[in-house]
Amino acid sequence: MTRFARRGDQKTPFVRLAEGHLPLRVTGIVKTKKTGFREVSMPVYRCNQCGHVSESPVAGTQVPCSACQAPCSVFDTAFYVRKLIERYAAAMREVKAMQAEERRYPENGTATAPEEASVAEAGEEAGNNDNLATAAQHAPIEKWLKSLQIEAQFDHSNVDTSGYFDEAAQQIGRQYDLFGELVQRVAYAYRKSHTGLNIDLTGMSQKDAQALNNLCRQLYSHTLFSRYFYQKQEKVVRLSLQPAPKVRQFFAGAWLEWYALLELLESLQNKKLAFSCARGVNVLFPNEDVHELDVVALPAGQSPICIECKSGEFRRDIDKYQRLRKRLGVERSRFIICSTDITDEQAGSLTAMYDLTFVSLQTLPRHLASIV
Repeated sequence: MTRFARRGDQKTPFVRLAEGHLPLRVTGIVKTKKTGFREVSMPVYRCNQCGHVSESPVAGTQVPCSACQAPCSVFDTAFYVRKLIERYAAAMREVKAMQAEERRYPENGTATAPEEASVAEAGEEAGNNDNLATAAQHAPIEKWLKSLQIEAQFDHSNVDTSGYFDEAAQQIGRQYDLFGELVQRVAYAYRKSHTGLNIDLTGMSQKDAQALNNLCRQLYSHTLFSRYFYQKQEKVVRLSLQPAPKVRQFFAGAWLEWYALLELLESLQNKKLAFSCARGVNVLFPNEDVHELDVVALPAGQSPICIECKSGEFRRDIDKYQRLRKRLGVERSRFIICSTDITDEQAGSLTAMYDLTFVSLQTLPRHLASIV
């Protein structure tokens, strides 16, 4: 038999208690049409003074610690857990990097060849993978640049595909004709310091409207939007922007780098090639010129591949990229300008005009498959 308990005399939803079990402390309960009841987590805080962890009703406020009375900031539970996971993942990457260094430089002082110790293994899954986010994995690219007397600075987490950025980017890139306007509107809203936007689905075909609505809901579930609500009668999607800097950068153009990286990794893995890869590499030349390489890969036994990603105006930078390609010594077919603003025909014409290879989002996978 099942019985129900009610909190006090207030009209709050029921908390279900199984027969023969003591009542569990529940942080919050809301009633839903489909499932009846579900648990909602309360905001939490951790005291920096004594380490005490407890709950508090309202996130974004300060409360006195219930153990020592020191002031503590209250955080949303999901946000707090996400930050803990990020710190744990960063610590594990450092441990893996140190372990890799120990393998390369054992106690007898004999160094293992970086190509053998550092290159990502062929067949390693492109998505949901944090094995790429190590110093050891980046070592072959660093060695190649150093041979050109170029100093490189890496953010190893830029190729950590265990999050959701890569999946979202691939969805957007492969259906940019449909999803491109959403990305542009979100980027504009960020630039204008807006907190949200509405997407009107009237006038769209049922198939396209459903696909766009599904994408918005999925991006919300992956925390790329802070709120999502679909008004079915009006066919309007209401979105609140996520203030996290990395999400803002994603919509500002980093999504295209993620898309190019994932397409490149899939091409390499389809050919079962070992490789080293990097994203957002800052390079310093001997004359102190500074550049950023959006996406770089060094397949085993092949020359490097560089992809520069442009979600806006790029024509004024063509000469800069031609000179950069020559300084890096990268073959013309392997120095790629991927732009959202050109058609397949325009890409072919620009490639014929300059010592660079231009591709659209649609032709990038085909070109990569032809050169690896």
